[in-house]
Amino acid sequence: MSKTYQAILFDLDGTLIDTAGDFIAVLNQMRSAAHLPLLEEHAIRAVVSDGARAMIKLAFGIEENDPKFASIRQQFLDLYLENIANHSHLFPGLEQLLAWCQAQQIPWGIVTNKPRLYSEALLEKLNLAHLGTLVCPDDVKHAKPHPEPMLKACAQLGITPEQCLYVGDHVRDIDAGKNANMPTIAAGYGYVHTADSALSWQADWTVQSSIDLHKLAVNLLRKPI
Repeated sequence: MSKTYQAILFDLDGTLIDTAGDFIAVLNQMRSAAHLPLLEEHAIRAVVSDGARAMIKLAFGIEENDPKFASIRQQFLDLYLENIANHSHLFPGLEQLLAWCQAQQIPWGIVTNKPRLYSEALLEKLNLAHLGTLVCPDDVKHAKPHPEPMLKACAQLGITPEQCLYVGDHVRDIDAGKNANMPTIAAGYGYVHTADSALSWQADWTVQSSIDLHKLAVNLLRKPI
């Protein structure tokens, strides 16, 4: 490939790290305490990318206007933080990709809608705190799909958006990249809704496995000889 890029940014949950196991464990712990049957893992995994509110709605069948919603959500977040990374890990092939980026001196980072408190704790537990940039919703006025966090990450890496790849497993990730004029890769292996299709997001590239992402990223980031 004649065109190469200078850096790569990832969404966090469902793209770089498979965090669903932690959410599954915590939600089912809470349901068990409430004498409710355990939820199927695939049902929880399908809403992870939609955040804590969506998981609470799924697990307890209540809406945000319910007077119990805020306290249940806070209990969920507290339990998650206490048990963070007990079941989380990099998707297959991505540990090797990050090691390759480090060896090639190619900057990488994360732009996520996961609050900084939980993002930093997760990365610290998985020994990934050496990344080039981490942009969370706490750091900006507008979260993804707004381009602000993408532009902030590029500025911190000292590159232009056109020089940087962004990988995500949700249409808002791809929209955020497009809004920042950044080339995008759709991660079809992530927490993609069953009724959705990563191909429909019209990213520049779409991969169906993290192993394929590893191969594609190395080709796109490899500097010409």
